[in-house]
Amino acid sequence: MPVLADWLARLESYSPVEIVLGLERVHEVLDRLDLAPIPTVLHVAGTNGKGSSVALAESLLIESGWRVGSYTSPHILRYNERIRVDGEPSADETIISAFERVESCRGDTPLTYFEFGTLAALVVFEAENVEVAVLEVGMGGRLDAVNAVEPDAGLITNVSLDHCDWLGEDVEAIGREKAGIMRPRKPVVFASSDSPRSVLETAAKLGADLILHGRDYTFDGDGRSGWRWKGRSHSLEALPLPSLGGGAQMYNAAGVLAMLEAAGFHALLDVERIRSAWSNLSLEGRMQTLRTDREWLIDVAHNEAAAGELASRLDTDVPDGETVAIVGMLDDKDVEGVVNALHRAVDRFIAVTAQSPRAIGAEALAKRIANASGKPCLEAESIDAAMGFARSSTTGKGRIVVTGSFYVVAPVLEALYSRR
Repeated sequence: MPVLADWLARLESYSPVEIVLGLERVHEVLDRLDLAPIPTVLHVAGTNGKGSSVALAESLLIESGWRVGSYTSPHILRYNERIRVDGEPSADETIISAFERVESCRGDTPLTYFEFGTLAALVVFEAENVEVAVLEVGMGGRLDAVNAVEPDAGLITNVSLDHCDWLGEDVEAIGREKAGIMRPRKPVVFASSDSPRSVLETAAKLGADLILHGRDYTFDGDGRSGWRWKGRSHSLEALPLPSLGGGAQMYNAAGVLAMLEAAGFHALLDVERIRSAWSNLSLEGRMQTLRTDREWLIDVAHNEAAAGELASRLDTDVPDGETVAIVGMLDDKDVEGVVNALHRAVDRFIAVTAQSPRAIGAEALAKRIANASGKPCLEAESIDAAMGFARSSTTGKGRIVVTGSFYVVAPVLEALYSRR
C-alpha cells in the first residue's frame, strides 16, 4: 500500500532542479487528464500576502455555502495543507489517488514537484465536485504552473523584490511576470497602493479589466477598530478587522472583497457574513504567537517588505525583556534587506541553516546578519540548538522571533507543538 511520503520522495526525484518555469509540460498533461472544468477559478498572485488572501477568500466563500477548493504552497507541517476542500486538508489516500492519475497521464513528460502537485490538486477538485477553486500562484505568474488553468478573476496582492534570480532584478520586471495571470476582458485586482508601470501596461495591452486600489475601490480605518470598504457597486460599513495578524491584512481583505465583487459573488458582500467568516481566521506561520515558558512570534517573512511588516508588529508590541530572533534563509533571498528591516526591533540574532538544499549555511548567514545589523549573531548547528540558545538568552518576559523561511518556521512549530 503506497504511502504519501513515498510519493513525495518520488516527486522530488522527477526533476533535477526544484524550479523550472514554463507552461508547456503542464498543458500537455492537463490535456491528457481531460478534467471537467471548475465552474469558477480565482487566481491569487503577488509577492507577499498570497496565503492570507487565499484564506480570506476561501473562508468567505465557504461561509456563503459554496464548495471551495484551495491550493497553496509551500506547506508548514504536512503536504496535505496544500490541497484543501471546504477548508479541510485532503486525506493521504485522496492525494495519492490524484498522484496516481497524474502519473498515468504523464507519460514521458517531465514535471517538477510543484507542477505535479498543481495537477494533482485539480484532480482532487474534480473528484470533490468543487464549485470555486482559489489557486495561489507559486512564483511569478506568467510561467507558473497555476497559470495553465484559465481564471475567471484574479488578485495581485502587491509587487516587491523577491525571487530576483527568476523574475527579474527590479519591481517593473517582477510586476510584468506577475501580471501574466491577466486575461483579456477578465477582472484582476491590484491590491497595493503602488502599482508598477508594467502592471498597468500589461493590462492595457491585453485589454484586461484592471481594478486598482484607490481608483476602483477604496477602504479606510484606523487598523484598531472597524473599517469601511467601497467597491464599484457595493459599500460596506463597520466591517470587522480580519483576525489574521499584520498591518497589511486590511489591504489583503479589501483586495479580496474587490475580487469577489468583480467575479460576481455579490451575496458575499454582507457585513455579518464577513464577520462570521473572518473573526476567528488564523494561519500557521504568519504572525503566529505561541506561549510556552517564553513568548514565540512565528512569521515566514523572507523578503524586505514582509520583514517590514514583521518589524511593525514588533515595534507596536514591545516586551519587557529582550527580543531574540532565530533566522534561517535560502540562498536566493535578500538577507541584508530582511535584517535591515528587523534589526532595530531585535536585540540579538541567531543564525541557523534552514532545512532545504538551497539554504544559506549558518556560518555564512551569521556573518551577513552581524555585518548588516551591527549586532551580535550566534551561529547554531541545528534548529534545536537555536531554540536552546534563544531560551537561554531570554527571560520569561522576553520574546523569541522565528523568521526568514518556511524551512525554519516549520521545524520550530513542530518542536513547539510536541512540547505543549
